Amino acid sequence: MAARRQADILVVGGISTDFLVQGPRLPRQGQNVEGHLFLESLGGKGANASVAAARLGARATLVGRVGADARGLGLLEQLEGEGVDTLAVTRDPGASTGVVLEMVDESGHRQSLSAEGANRRMRVPDVLAAEERISRADVLLVQLEVPLEVVVAAVHVARAAGTHVVLDPAPPTALPEELLEAVHVIRLNDLEAEVLTGVEVVDRASARQAAENLLRRGVGSAVVAAPQGNLLLGSEGELWLPNLPVDWVDTTGAGDAFSAALCVALGERRSLSDAARFAHATSALATMRLGALSGLPNREQVESFMARLAMSALSGESARW
Repeated sequence: MAARRQADILVVGGISTDFLVQGPRLPRQGQNVEGHLFLESLGGKGANASVAAARLGARATLVGRVGADARGLGLLEQLEGEGVDTLAVTRDPGASTGVVLEMVDESGHRQSLSAEGANRRMRVPDVLAAEERISRADVLLVQLEVPLEVVVAAVHVARAAGTHVVLDPAPPTALPEELLEAVHVIRLNDLEAEVLTGVEVVDRASARQAAENLLRRGVGSAVVAAPQGNLLLGSEGELWLPNLPVDWVDTTGAGDAFSAALCVALGERRSLSDAARFAHATSALATMRLGALSGLPNREQVESFMARLAMSALSGESARW
């Protein structure tokens, strides 16, 4: 069997500390609910995606910004320990490292509140300083926890170099048409789809409607998450990936796992449909443990999971993991 090509993935995105509390239910406005578990870990969509890519076997580089505080230094050490190249991460003496407060109930549903800190102080020169790295990457993954002008600059560099561009438009906001036209693949959840397209995504049909809207506006392909699964629409046609039979614990980081896995598979020169299947399985596994970082699976776990799913489908069995 031929050796698998190692993908070179560059991520431009946020780096934060996650403070997570799990309780029996999410509080209503003005209500206090006593939780039973607390976790502190590396977080931020850029950090999550770069770690996910590294665990899946890619060369992962992160372009971002942290504060010149102890938390920022600790996050950089964690990223490096995961095998992520952080030489393009700058330290900002004028801002604190980002923070995300997460609340998760026993069904895996969550709420979050963030203070982006140094993430919002990234500037276009930070991206231009990493131009050579972006240009030699197979895939650029961008998110929206950093200023929009930084995202646009990174995409411009990538397109000029022939680097594939994947956009995870979170947190959701209106985007300029020229940015959408430069994106090869956009991956978004139902809330993000509604902000960008005005379509309320509740099922496969409405997910298709949102994806069609994005393709008309110039996006190459779209993957839209609906409550029942993921829909891919692009030049290869339509692919519906229903939710996989896993017991959700926490959905934090599942979207980052999907985007990272999609990028890794594309960087390995796999078809978009195969990449979406790989990402779908990776994302499902990421929901099975509490916390974004702890839930991100490695390559062996994903491939073993996909093999077991295939065996269950062939035998006609219904199994949960």
